Amino acid sequence: MNEKEEASMIDSEVVTEVEDVALVERRRAQIVAAATKLFSKKGFYRTTIKEIAKQAGISPGLVYLYVREKEDILLLVLLQVVEGYVKEIPKAIEGIEDPMLRLMKTVDAYCRVVDRLSAATVLAYRSTKSLSVNRRQIIQNRELETNAIVADVIDGCMEAGLIRPLNVDVLIYQLVLIAHGWALKSWYLRSRVSLDDYIAASLENLLTGVLSDKGNGTFEATLQRLKNNTDTGG
Repeated sequence: MNEKEEASMIDSEVVTEVEDVALVERRRAQIVAAATKLFSKKGFYRTTIKEIAKQAGISPGLVYLYVREKEDILLLVLLQVVEGYVKEIPKAIEGIEDPMLRLMKTVDAYCRVVDRLSAATVLAYRSTKSLSVNRRQIIQNRELETNAIVADVIDGCMEAGLIRPLNVDVLIYQLVLIAHGWALKSWYLRSRVSLDDYIAASLENLLTGVLSDKGNGTFEATLQRLKNNTDTGG
């Protein structure tokens, strides 16, 4: 399913009575932000539309102009996470041809989306099961789009002889779990390590187990180059 088809499916799933696209995006952003806080605190089932409206600073009646039901809101909350991956990871690696740097930037971008949307990321683990089957499929389809981006980056490293032959699907989800771990265990990690250090340590811990001899040398050289750029403000 391409992006246009996915957008059409989402539009058909979350109906609005408002025709102004910019206004719909703005109001839904308010509603999603409020719902994320409340779903995180109280859970999906215990949170009411009235409470979401109050948190968002609008009336319950206004909420219903932009969504039909509470499940619409949960879908929008979770979509912001998976769509963040699909949009931000390609931006982070655009124009980069070095396979190792593409991989490192991919993991970095993934972790930074999770950091920005930490509460919603945790909700995705807790509450995706509360969506209807067809709506869970929308979330899964977007996740598979991200997987395809990561797979392409990993394949590039394999073709360059930097990563030894292995199960790409397993490696993809090891990378995914590293990124998600920053949100899922934030209560512990954030008080002990910065996001930058978490990303660097995670890359080293994972990649040194899958890189070829050539890949290990390239990884160390790339790390040093990135460090030098940071130190000189580049």
